[in-house]
Amino acid sequence: MPDVSGDARRAGGAVRIVALALAVAALPSVAVADKKFKQKECLDCHTKQADQYAGYKYAHPAVRERKCEECHLRHGLVPKLLLKESGNGFCYRCHKRETIGMDKANVHSVLRKGSCTACHDAHGSNVPHMLKGDAENACFSCHDRKPFQKKVVHAVVAKDGCRACHLAHASAEKKLLSAPQAALCGRCHAATSPGFQKAHAKYPVATCTGCHDPHSATRPKLLKESIHPPVAGSECDSCHAAPTAAKPFAVSDEGGKLCANCHDAAGLDRGAKLQHAPVKKLECLACHDPHASDAPKLARAAGTDLCARCHANLARKFVIPHKPVSSAQGCRTCHAPHGANEKNLLAKKPGVLCASCHAKTIQAGTAHKVSHPPFTDGDCTTCHDPHGSDQKGMIVARQDKLCFECHSDAEQKFMKAHVHRPVLDGNCTACHDPHGGDQPKLLREKGWRLCQGCHEPLFKEAGATNHKPFNDGACLDCHDPHGSSSPGLLVTDQKTLCLKCHAKTKEALQSASVHAPFAAGECTRCHNPHKAGMKSLLVGKAPDLCVSCHTALQQRLAAAGETKHPPVEDCLSCHQPHGGKKPRLLDQGISEVCDQCHQTADAAFANAHLGIDARKIACASCHDPHTSKDKKLFKGMVHMPFVARQCDSCHVATVKDEVK
Repeated sequence: MPDVSGDARRAGGAVRIVALALAVAALPSVAVADKKFKQKECLDCHTKQADQYAGYKYAHPAVRERKCEECHLRHGLVPKLLLKESGNGFCYRCHKRETIGMDKANVHSVLRKGSCTACHDAHGSNVPHMLKGDAENACFSCHDRKPFQKKVVHAVVAKDGCRACHLAHASAEKKLLSAPQAALCGRCHAATSPGFQKAHAKYPVATCTGCHDPHSATRPKLLKESIHPPVAGSECDSCHAAPTAAKPFAVSDEGGKLCANCHDAAGLDRGAKLQHAPVKKLECLACHDPHASDAPKLARAAGTDLCARCHANLARKFVIPHKPVSSAQGCRTCHAPHGANEKNLLAKKPGVLCASCHAKTIQAGTAHKVSHPPFTDGDCTTCHDPHGSDQKGMIVARQDKLCFECHSDAEQKFMKAHVHRPVLDGNCTACHDPHGGDQPKLLREKGWRLCQGCHEPLFKEAGATNHKPFNDGACLDCHDPHGSSSPGLLVTDQKTLCLKCHAKTKEALQSASVHAPFAAGECTRCHNPHKAGMKSLLVGKAPDLCVSCHTALQQRLAAAGETKHPPVEDCLSCHQPHGGKKPRLLDQGISEVCDQCHQTADAAFANAHLGIDARKIACASCHDPHTSKDKKLFKGMVHMPFVARQCDSCHVATVKDEVK
C-alpha cells in the first residue's frame, strides 16, 4: 500500500468536518427556534392575585412594580415555601431593625416573635401601613375589646384609637407608650389647670393610672371600680403629708400602722387563731392598693390572680382545674383572706367546706355500708388537690401511687411477672370505689359481676360444660385480682391449682407413662378453665385436639390413600388422657387393648397369624395402630418372607400352638 502522510490524513478530516457543518446549516432553522421557552411573568398565571393587588390603595413596592421575585423564588411546588426567607428576617432585608425599633427596651410581642404578617398584609391593603384591618381592629385581633368598651370611654381612644398613646412596634416606655406617662397625659390634661389642681387636692400627681383607667371605665372620670374613700373625697392628707411639704407623698405612719388608724385590725381577722402572713406583718399593701383598683376591696388583682403573686405554684394551669379557683371569688371561695381558725386559712373544716359544693357526693358516700377512712374523716385533701390536678378526679398523684401511700405493702405484692391490667395502668378505681361501697374492700360489685365489667364476652352465655368455680362466680378461687407469678393471674401454678380440687387425677402422675402436658402442669392445653362446648371442658374433639400437638400423625391421617384404624377417631378408645399403667398412655398391654375389638380366639384370626397364641403377639410390631397405606394396616417396611407368610424361612417351629 502507498504511504499516506499525517498531513494528508488531517486534511481529509478537515474536509469531512466542513461538509458536516454545511449539512447542518442547510437544515430548517425553525426546528431550533421551536425549542426556545417563552418567558412569562408570575401574574400572567396568578390572575386572581393580579386583580386583587391592582385594587389596593396601599401596595407593597415590589407588588406595585410587579417584581414578585424580589420576595419569591421562581420555581417550586408549595407556594408557602416559595419565599426566599421565612419570618421577620426576610422583612429586615429592606426594613432595618433599628428603624422598626428592635433595639428598644420594649418590643411588641408579635414583632418579637417574628410575625410581621400578623398585623400587615405582605402584598398590600386599603389601610395605611398595609394593615390587615383598620388601626383599631388590627389591635383587637389579639386584644379583647371588652376593657375598651365600658360605659365611659377615654375620649382620645374613641377618637384616635390605640396609636394616640401607643407605638405600634417598640418603645423605650413600658406598654409601648409613646412618651412617659406624665408627659403623655399632660398633652391633654395640664397638671397646672385649676380643674386638675382641685381634683387632686393640689398634689403634684405624676402617675395617672394609679386611679384612672386609661381606656374605659364604668365610673365617671375614668376612675377605677374600687376607690379608697380618702381618694374619692380628695382627702389625700389623711395619709400623706401636706401638698406643700418637701415630700408631699410621704405617709404619716408606716405600713399597717397607717391603715390601723381607720381599720380595726382585730375586726379584720375576727380573732382567728391563724393569720395571713402579710396581716401578721402589717403589710397591707402586699394585697391592697392604697388608692384605687379594678378589683373589689382595693385588691391589687382580681380573684386568684392576687394570690398567684405569692402562690404561683397553686395558681398554675391544671389539666383538671378546680372550678372555684377560676371563679370571680377565686381563692376566697375556700380561704379567709386575713385569718382563720383552720389550717391553711380555710374558712371551714375541709370536709364541711367540700360538702358545701359536693353535697351529693357526700350523701352518696355516707349511704354505703363500707366507707373509705379518709372520706369518713372528712380528709378530702388526703386524696384530692383542692386547687387542681393533672390527674383525673383532681387527685394529688397517679391513682396507684396515691393508694400505695397508705397501702404500702401492696405495691411490692402487686408487682409480679403478670399484673392485672387496671393495676398496671394505675387504675385502682376500676374495681374499687374511692369513697364507699356496699361490698368488702370497697369493691364496686360483688363477685363475678365485678369481673364482668371488663370480661363481658366470657359471661355472655354458659357452655355445655362449665367449670364449677366459674359457674359459681368464684373467680378469686383461681385468680389473683392484682398480680401473680403465674400466667393468667392464677393464684399459683396450673398443676398445683388444678390438683388442689382434682385429687384423683393427681394419682396419674405416678403412672408408668404420663401425658407430657399433664406432667408439665399445662392443663389448659386440653381443657378450658371456664366453659366449653364439650364434656370434661375439652377445647376440641378427638382426634383434632390430640393432633394439634401430634402433628406428624395429623399429616399422615390427612394423606391420600391412607387406611385409618377406626379407633383413631377417638384416641381415648386406647389411650388414657393423663397417665397409663403401660407405655404410650395405655392402661393394658398392646395385645389386651387390641383384643377389645379383635376376636383373637376365632379361626380367621388364628389362620391370619399362623396359629400363634394372641397373648404372645406384639401387634404393633407388624401393624401401625393409627394409619397405613396397607388395608391390613401393615407398616410401610415389611420383611418379604413375612409378606409371603414363609416364617419357617427364618424360624424353626418347636411347638405348634393349638388353635381352639
